[in-house]
Amino acid sequence: MELAEVLIILSGSLLVTGFARWKGLPAPLLTVAVALAVSFIPGVPDVEIDSEVILTVVLPPLLYSASLDVSLLNFRESRVQIQRLGIGAVVVTAFVVGAVAYVLIPDMTWPAAVLVGAVVAPPDAVSAAAIGRKLGLPRKVMTVLSGESLINDAASLTLVKVFLAIVGGATLTVWQDLGIFGLAIGVGVAVGLVLGVVAHRVRMKVDDPVVENVLGLLLPFVAYITAEELSGSGVLAVVAAGLYVGFNSPRTGYATRLQERPFWAAADVLLEGFVFALIGLQLRTVVQEVAESDRGLAQSVGVAFVVLAVVVLVRPAFVFASYYAARVLRYLLLSRLLRGMRRVPALRRVRYHPQPRLDWRQLSVISWTGMRGVVTLAAVVSIPAVTDSGVPVPARDTMFLIAFVVTVGTLLLQGLTLPVVIRWLGVQDAGQRDRDLAAQLALVATSTRETLEYVEARRPAWTAQYGPELTERAIQAATTRLVRENEVLQRRAVSDAEDRDDTGAERDRRRAVPRAIGQVRRELLDKRREVVLRERDAGALDEEVMRQVLMGLDAEELAMDTNALSSTRS
Repeated sequence: MELAEVLIILSGSLLVTGFARWKGLPAPLLTVAVALAVSFIPGVPDVEIDSEVILTVVLPPLLYSASLDVSLLNFRESRVQIQRLGIGAVVVTAFVVGAVAYVLIPDMTWPAAVLVGAVVAPPDAVSAAAIGRKLGLPRKVMTVLSGESLINDAASLTLVKVFLAIVGGATLTVWQDLGIFGLAIGVGVAVGLVLGVVAHRVRMKVDDPVVENVLGLLLPFVAYITAEELSGSGVLAVVAAGLYVGFNSPRTGYATRLQERPFWAAADVLLEGFVFALIGLQLRTVVQEVAESDRGLAQSVGVAFVVLAVVVLVRPAFVFASYYAARVLRYLLLSRLLRGMRRVPALRRVRYHPQPRLDWRQLSVISWTGMRGVVTLAAVVSIPAVTDSGVPVPARDTMFLIAFVVTVGTLLLQGLTLPVVIRWLGVQDAGQRDRDLAAQLALVATSTRETLEYVEARRPAWTAQYGPELTERAIQAATTRLVRENEVLQRRAVSDAEDRDDTGAERDRRRAVPRAIGQVRRELLDKRREVVLRERDAGALDEEVMRQVLMGLDAEELAMDTNALSSTRS
C-alpha cells in the first residue's frame, strides 16, 4: 500500500467518521458502506492490506489506549469472568466454528477449519463499550467487556499462530500447544510489565509533558515488537504496559495527563476509521476472488452466513453455561475448602472475596456484545496463500469472505440492536452518576479538611522561613477558596437531601440556579475570548500573548467541566 493511498484512506475515513458522530450514526458501519461504494467507482485501484501494518502499526496503539482507561482494581476484581470470556470463549468459538467449517467446506482440512474459527473468535468491545457508556451500563458489566477485549485478542492470535503451523505440516501435541500458550502469556506479560515500570520511572523523572507523551506513543510499539521477537504475545505485552502506566498515571504531572487523554482519543478515531475503511475497500476484491474459485460464490456466501449464525449463537450459550457452571463448581469446592480451613487455627481468619455477581439480564447484554473488528481483519490478512514450509492454505479465499461477512454481519446485527436490547432489558444503572458525584463531593470535602489541618501543622515552619506577616497573607490567599468550596459542599449536601423530599417542580427550581450561574460563566468566557481574538486581529496583541491568555481561559472552562462542584450544577 502506497503512502498516498494510506493518506487518502485516512482522510476519507475521518470525514465519514466525523459525519457519523455528528449525526449520531454508527461510524464503523457507515465507514464500511461508504468504502464499499467507493471500491466500485471505475478507476479506483484494488487495495492490498498488509498484515504487518495492521498488527504492528494499528493494533498496538488501539490496545494501549483501551488499557489506559481500564481500572486495574476493577479488572483484578472481575479477572475470573474476564479470563473465562477472554480465553475460554475464544477457544470454544474457534473449535465450534472450525467443526462447522470442516463439515461445510469440502476441501477444508481440520487445522485450517480451526484456523477460520480462531480468526472470527475475538469480539471487539470498542463499539459495545461506547454504546454501554452512553446508555449507562453498570460498571461491573463495562469492566468485563473492556477486560475481555484486552486479552481475547492474544488468545485468538496465538491460536492462529498454532494452527497455521499445523497447516504447514508441523506436528504439535496438546502439551506443545499449551506450552506455546504459556510462553506467549508469560513472556508477553513480563515484557509489558518491565517496559511499563521503566516507562513510569522515566515519566516520574522527566518534567516535560511533551517528552513524556512521546514516550507513551512509542511504548505500545516497543512492547508489541519486543514480546513478539521473544515468542511472547505482543497483545498481552501492550495490555500489561498500558494497565501499569494507566494505574500509575495519577502520580505524574497534570500537564501530561491533560495532553495524553485527547491524543489517544484522536488516535482511536483515526485508526478505527482506517481499519473499517480497509474492510469496505477490500470486500469487493474478496467477493470477486471467491466467485472465480471452484467453490463458487453462492456456496461460499452460504457457508459464511452459517458461520455468522454460529458465531452469534455460541457466545450466549457459552456466557450463560460457563457463568452458572463456574458458580456451582466454585460453591462446591469452596464449601469443602472453607470447612477444611476452619479446622486449622491459623487459617480461620482467611476471607474469600467473591467475584461480582451478574444477573441474567446483564449476562444477556454481555452475550449480545459480540461485534468483530480490528483483530479479525488483522488475523485473516496475516494468513498467507502458502505457508513457510510450502504448503498451500486450503480455501483461503473462503476464509477471507467468512471473516468479512462475520465482521460486517455482527456490526449490523448486534451493533445496531444493542442499544435496543439494553433499554428493553433495563440493564442501566441510573444511580451510578449520583453515587459517583457523592463520592467526588465526599473526597473533595475530606481533602479540603486534611489540607487545612496540614496548613496549621506547617504554619510554624513557614513563619520561621517567611516571617509572620507574609506567611499569614500566603495562607489566607491559598485557603480562602478551599474554605469556600467546603462551605458550598456542605450546603450542597443539605440541598441534595432537600431535593429528595421536594416535588419535581421545586427540585427543578433549586437546580436551575447553579445551571444558570454555569451558563453565565461560559458566556463571559466566550466574550473574553472574542475580545482576545479581536485585539489579535487588529494587530494590538502579540500572538504569543494571545495563546497564553487563551490557555488560561481554556483551563478555567476545563475546571468548570471537571470540578466536582461544577458537576453538581449539571
